[in-house]
Amino acid sequence: MSQSCLNCLKYTMCAVNLVCWLCGVSVLGFGIYLMTNSSFSSLMPTLAYLNVPNFLVITGTIVTCISFLGFLGALKENRCLLISYFILLFILMLAELSIACTLLVYEEKYEKFIEEDLTKSLNQTRDQKQKDSKHIDDWDTIQSLFHCCGVNSSSDWKPNVPASCCGTSSCTPQEYWSEGCYKKFKSWFDNNFLSAGAGMIGLCIIEVLGMCFSMTLFCHISRSGLGYK
Repeated sequence: MSQSCLNCLKYTMCAVNLVCWLCGVSVLGFGIYLMTNSSFSSLMPTLAYLNVPNFLVITGTIVTCISFLGFLGALKENRCLLISYFILLFILMLAELSIACTLLVYEEKYEKFIEEDLTKSLNQTRDQKQKDSKHIDDWDTIQSLFHCCGVNSSSDWKPNVPASCCGTSSCTPQEYWSEGCYKKFKSWFDNNFLSAGAGMIGLCIIEVLGMCFSMTLFCHISRSGLGYK
């Protein structure tokens, strides 16, 4: 392979990993911002530690670290960093594919578990609101943000429907959001299932290309006898 092609490969890898690093930092920052404002941990009490902010922080950290390894390894032509980058990308891709396959195989069980956990969370929040009607929590935030009410409908709140179930200060049953939050999220996911699948395939392609680029540079450095610089 000519030196010009290798330089092109090297700087392409640097540019792509720099963009990925910036995306990872953005995701990490957004996750930290959500953690400081509302963790949404009360929505899924069984999986309180796997809430949206924590997921974003973990994802952002992984993307930032791996892309930094790829950028530095390509820029410095360091064999140790390049092979580490290759191994981490390979493990990450296997983990993503395993999670995707598990979700597809056990889709119905996961849906039932999520619905039951959301119902459990709503019941706890309803009891809290009976003691303090002005109490604001994650359910109020979600319902106001996504214009939904309850898990399946406003009837989940029974007589004490919170003000976040409508867009006005004084709610009437006719003004409650007609769709439940679980139904709305499930409907949104079903409508965007193909987009999510295409995004997953695109991500895997990028990871495979990253592994190919890193291994190509690694082999070139090995043949050049540069060692572990």
